[in-house]
Amino acid sequence: MSTSHVLLGLLAAGPSHGYDLKRRHDERFPQARPLAYGQVYSTLQRMVRDGLAEVEGSESDGGPERTTYRRTEEGARTLHRWLAEVAPPAPFVANEIFTKVVVALLSGADRAGGAGRQGGDDAPAPDPAAYLHAQRAAHMARMRELTAVKTAPGADLSTVLSADYALSHLDADLRWMADAAQRLDALAQEVQAP
Repeated sequence: MSTSHVLLGLLAAGPSHGYDLKRRHDERFPQARPLAYGQVYSTLQRMVRDGLAEVEGSESDGGPERTTYRRTEEGARTLHRWLAEVAPPAPFVANEIFTKVVVALLSGADRAGGAGRQGGDDAPAPDPAAYLHAQRAAHMARMRELTAVKTAPGADLSTVLSADYALSHLDADLRWMADAAQRLDALAQEVQAP
């Protein structure tokens, strides 16, 4: 996904200037990182350069000049092609939680063999079970926050959908953590094997 695709989608409603596009993005994707104004305007400039958008006009009204952009036919085609593409599932696991569990196991294995004590390292061996327990607590707290956000009076559909998406991912992480916790002994033996 790119910012230009999102802006093309927002421009489908009609011509707009960067300030409104940023505001609408932040409203429609409430759990996403807010767009920076500089990112919006630099993306709009690239879209104009690439023929995906064009300047419709400028106005001042006594304040800073506001340039209005509209989507071109090429921009509409580009957006429709992108929307028709199936997003491929991630080919590799690139999750910090998984990485920390494996590294904690590896670090513990090194210490069990004495290799971890080089250079006066007296730190205790990492405890993957304690890490999983602490991470589970953090996930549960975030899930409570998201549930409160989506059930708040007046929560709009974008907020609810965004919270549901995040909750589904957190739930999948929790299921993986439970599976990993049950397999820690077997994983530790595998890592410690010569």
